[in-house]
Amino acid sequence: MREITLIALVIIALGCSAPAPPPEPAAEEATVVGPGTVIAGDGAEIAYTVTGAGTPALVLVHGWMCDQSYWLNQVDDLARDHLVVTVDLPGHGLSGIDRAEWTVAGFGNDVVTVVDHLGLDDVILIGHSMGGPVSLEAAGLMPGRIRGVIGVDTFHNVESEWDPEQGKAMLEAMEADFVGFCTTFVTSMFPEGADPDLVTYVGNDMCGGPAEIGSALMRNFADYDIAQAMQSAGVPIRAVNATLWATDPEVNRKYADFDAVLMEDVGHFLMQESPEEFNHHLRTVIAEIETG
Repeated sequence: MREITLIALVIIALGCSAPAPPPEPAAEEATVVGPGTVIAGDGAEIAYTVTGAGTPALVLVHGWMCDQSYWLNQVDDLARDHLVVTVDLPGHGLSGIDRAEWTVAGFGNDVVTVVDHLGLDDVILIGHSMGGPVSLEAAGLMPGRIRGVIGVDTFHNVESEWDPEQGKAMLEAMEADFVGFCTTFVTSMFPEGADPDLVTYVGNDMCGGPAEIGSALMRNFADYDIAQAMQSAGVPIRAVNATLWATDPEVNRKYADFDAVLMEDVGHFLMQESPEEFNHHLRTVIAEIETG
């Protein structure tokens, strides 16, 4: 994302016989588990999947040109004691692509649409990469319902800026050859020695998506004010970040209650590169937000 300098710019869910009636199930228990869809305000279809039960609910938001499958190594672990919702933002995965304008703010509204549809009122939002700012947008639209936002390799330094001319050149290169530029970009987000099969898979998956949507989102994100979004979210914000790019908690604390856990020897896709370590850190951060 933008705060990851140039890397960031381009980027970027009995009964018994006793006379007394059984107790009412918790709201989360009543939610239907499995895939579903809901229609956004502009008519775009949003695909999501619900797994598990328990509060607070965890809503997992993927990054640029990714989809809900990128959380595959987290869902079952988290669903042991939480209701987990994974989402395909429009233009990604199984969701619709019929939309006139592609923006981070629009994606924030999409997350709200899913949360409203499922009737959730006690939620932690977890966003990878671009999904972090999307989660900030959604949190600002749901005051009193969001306990916190957890970024995954995002929110490194929300005051970082990039050179406009260099950024313009990069965006033009992306629009001229989306697949070639995207493949080089994705490869650069992995550390030396990363699993080559994972690098190839992620590159093919992300760069095989709709080029016009990917380019439009990058252009929108180039002017996105993450610091303002962090401040407007109004909730505690945490991050689980790779050390491949520097994280500056002191800068981020100007805008929110912020802290970060750092992981070494991983890149931008740390939840796939080292899932067991990542899940441990994520659970620790979730517990911290739960207990205030």
